[in-house]
Amino acid sequence: MYIFAFRLNLDKNVKLNKKDILEALKTITAPGEGENMVDSGAVTNVVTFGDEVIVDITIKNPSLQAKKKTEVEILQTIHKEVYEKAKIKVNVKVEAPAKPKTNEIKGDPIPGIQNIIAVASGKGGVGKSTVTANLAVTLAKMGFKVGVLDADIYGPSIPIMFDVANERPLSVNVDGKSKMKPIESYGVKILSIGFFTKPDQAVIWRGPMASKALNQMIFDAAWEELDFLLLDLPPGTGDIHLSIMQALPITGSVVVSTPQNVALADAKKGVAMFQQDSINVPVLGIIENMAYFTPAELPENKYYIFGKEGAKHLAEDLNVPFLGEIPLVQSIREAGDIGRPAAMQTATQIEEAFEEITKNVVQQVVDRNENLPATEAIKITTMAGCSAVNKK
Repeated sequence: MYIFAFRLNLDKNVKLNKKDILEALKTITAPGEGENMVDSGAVTNVVTFGDEVIVDITIKNPSLQAKKKTEVEILQTIHKEVYEKAKIKVNVKVEAPAKPKTNEIKGDPIPGIQNIIAVASGKGGVGKSTVTANLAVTLAKMGFKVGVLDADIYGPSIPIMFDVANERPLSVNVDGKSKMKPIESYGVKILSIGFFTKPDQAVIWRGPMASKALNQMIFDAAWEELDFLLLDLPPGTGDIHLSIMQALPITGSVVVSTPQNVALADAKKGVAMFQQDSINVPVLGIIENMAYFTPAELPENKYYIFGKEGAKHLAEDLNVPFLGEIPLVQSIREAGDIGRPAAMQTATQIEEAFEEITKNVVQQVVDRNENLPATEAIKITTMAGCSAVNKK
């Protein structure tokens, strides 16, 4: 009875020493560190009060196993090396190193499609669809397999520009499932909401209905093997854009603008949309359309009707690539109206302009893909094929 009382009284009078605690903790290696948890700075504070001790420690490994292992090792070491009946509280804080920012790919990949490029504009009327059509035929001339998805639900114009406005996609059986077969023109596979509506019919849909229609054209289509799928987005920033970013692994985006200040202000918003943390789609660059006017009878003359090099300066300000400029030439408008993209006019200024821009787009895709994890990287890794073929 007296022996027990003596031991109880002894336990109450125990005073743990902070120095002894620190010396004991030096025998433990901090998780993920090459040295002990005291010298590495992992132990941030030790407080002793009688037979009680509080240890504050910060580790870099965020896993539950690392936290539990650290706590158990501290308890066992203090009990063994200092005092076996010590009352110990361990506060483990995790400060994981910041992960380097990488280009993310979101959405479900479409089997067989290697690169998906969104062509956008901050406002309507700057020639986004014209640029999309001419990029597509130029890529096809370079030998790539190309598709165009006309995502401009409320104003589809791609069918007119490819002279397929009266065509209707057929249903084909793929692995036991019914799929839409895209219309093909000039070596480019095309799907558009314009194929499913009358020419004079207005599409008056709310966002969810429009998004559902887009998803059907994306995932219920027999695109087969494509090197590039170009998305002709609606002008501005809105519901359709968000739906596409969530649904598809966009490789990168191209923003089209004129040099005019009003257009540039909206183009800046378009770039900002793609660069938001919640979207994080790489901007491959900016294209300046209607850069200058050149009369057919005076091909050397340049008249800067909408301003000079506005989009180029914007690209420099936003630190994104400038992909090139397209002149304001009457033949571009005429070619779009008759359904034969102007880039198909061989040995012309227009063909050269679109070839240069397309090469720059492909190079940006190559550079962008080199920064992706191997599991998500898109597979064009060289500039092979970037010289135009099939010229006549």
